[in-house]
Formats: sequence, C-alpha cells, structure tokens
Amino acid sequence: MQTAKAGDVVKVHYTGKLTSGEQFDSSIGREPLEFTIGAGQMIKGFDNAMPGMTVGEKKTINIAPEDAYGPKSEEAIIPFPKENVPADMKLEPGMQLTLSNQMGQPVPVIVVEVKEDVIILDANHFLAGQELIFDIELVEIA
Repeated sequence: MQTAKAGDVVKVHYTGKLTSGEQFDSSIGREPLEFTIGAGQMIKGFDNAMPGMTVGEKKTINIAPEDAYGPKSEEAIIPFPKENVPADMKLEPGMQLTLSNQMGQPVPVIVVEVKEDVIILDANHFLAGQELIFDIELVEIA
C-alpha cells in the first residue's frame, strides 16, 4: 500500500477546530484540498502530519501555535490615523477591515479599539496564538 511522502501531491478532506470545539474551516461538502507535501503550501504542523499516511486513513492532530500561524505579534497591533478613514464610516471594536500593504496586497485587520485620533488595528492572522485541531482523511496520492 502506497504511503504519502515529501514531494507527493495529495488530496485530503479536513475539518479544523479550535480547542474550544469551534470549527473554523472544513473541506467537507467541497472538493478535497490538494497540495504537495513539504512544499510550504500548508502550515508546518499539517504538512508534518502527512508523511506515512495511506489512502483512506483518518487521523486527528493537534498543532501548537508555533507550527500553525505562530504566536500573536505585538508588532502586528498598529495605530491607524483616524483621518485616513472616511468620515461616514462607523468603526466598532471587532469589525473586520482590509488594508493594503506597500505592494498593494490585501491585509485583513480587526478593529481593536477606536480612540479620538487613531484606530488600533490587529493585523495578526485570526488563528495566530491558537492551538489547532484537525481531523484529516487522506483521499488520494497523485
């Protein structure tokens, strides 16, 4: 029986949850996720779980923040001048916005606090600092 190894293109079904049990993503009901093992397309902990799996095998893995989206970074908490926000835009803590970086790429942020002259934004990935749990099923090795 063929086992998955680095460099293989695989297809998996997965369900991602937080330790609270809250589901944040799943491929169930969609096409399986396709990626190359070890190519850096997936978070490290997910990638590392694949070698040795066989088609049809299912497993549940826990991934520490360091092997997922990393710890929350204080450098990603940024003050944004309120004067750069349209006057008619009502901002509230918890709102999701999208800024652009220097290369014009979208950067999702969350409003943390609205002060008199600045808005405090959090540009950390929404799963940063979280331990993740994935149920994985290897569907195919291409």
